[in-house]
Amino acid sequence: MIVDCAIYREGRRSEGPQDFSDALDEARATGDAFVWVGLHEPTESEFDKVSEEFGLHPLAVEDALKAHQRPKLEVYDDSLFMVLKPVVYEPDSDTVSSGEVMIFVGDSFVVTVRHGEGAPLGAVRHRLEAEPEVLRHGPTSVLYSIADASVDHYLEVADELQADLEVLEAEVFSPDDGGSRHTASRIYGFKRQILEFRRATGPLALPVARLSGAGPFGPSVPFVDETAQPFFRDVHDHLTRVNESVEGLDRLVSDILSAHLAQMSVRQNDDMRKISAWAAMAAVPTMIAGVYGMNFDHMPELHWVWAYPAVIVLMVVLEVVLYRLFKRRGWM
Repeated sequence: MIVDCAIYREGRRSEGPQDFSDALDEARATGDAFVWVGLHEPTESEFDKVSEEFGLHPLAVEDALKAHQRPKLEVYDDSLFMVLKPVVYEPDSDTVSSGEVMIFVGDSFVVTVRHGEGAPLGAVRHRLEAEPEVLRHGPTSVLYSIADASVDHYLEVADELQADLEVLEAEVFSPDDGGSRHTASRIYGFKRQILEFRRATGPLALPVARLSGAGPFGPSVPFVDETAQPFFRDVHDHLTRVNESVEGLDRLVSDILSAHLAQMSVRQNDDMRKISAWAAMAAVPTMIAGVYGMNFDHMPELHWVWAYPAVIVLMVVLEVVLYRLFKRRGWM
């Protein structure tokens, strides 16, 4: 569905024709305006009209309709196509979910396609309309603002993940909860969420670097104002911080999982030592009782009056000696 369509002239929203083609012709005629069309999970028929009016490349149109794309930047003859994956983190369920934003930038137009609920397009549009000095720079300002808002939210999500991971780490090393049978599955589930986060942030580094004028792609990108490169470099710096945080989180989760498994192994060894100690203590009276349970006529002290209490005392003494020995060695 079409969420919004407007003409922006000199950084301010203005009324214009409802038809896409007429609005684009008007924006190009004045030279100081552009059209911004926003769509949310459009159907093929809805998007066909938009792509026809703005001359969007069929490969990019296919990606925008099907979604499930990696973050990327593609340059076509008549437009620039960029894919972003905004993320949302639910602390209650420790779940990272990602949406998608496709941005088409061309001569005097911006077309944004949103999939999912994590995209910040509505807030970005409202903020830009309140800052006409930024919006005055045309479609480039929209592309920068969406990328900046997405990456800034990455930083917030990384901080939330770090906070929850510290709580999980404390639980793992807690003497009460560290041995829970569900701890390993929780750690692995957390690692899966970090992987989902990495899929959104990692591939975005190259496109943002290209927009900032860095890398092997040349100093400029078509349909992007070169004066915006310092701002994209700032976005790239923030994205680098996010990727470093994600790498650190992933390593820390792996270390926590390894520590938990080692901790479980140590506890199992302790349990085996205790079981072995109790088995050894049970073996001594069993052996003595087994000897005196044999049916022989000639056995030492068999007919002695004090033989029974003497054997019981012997068992007790041996049990006490074994108990103190195992206790001293930490087996009990």
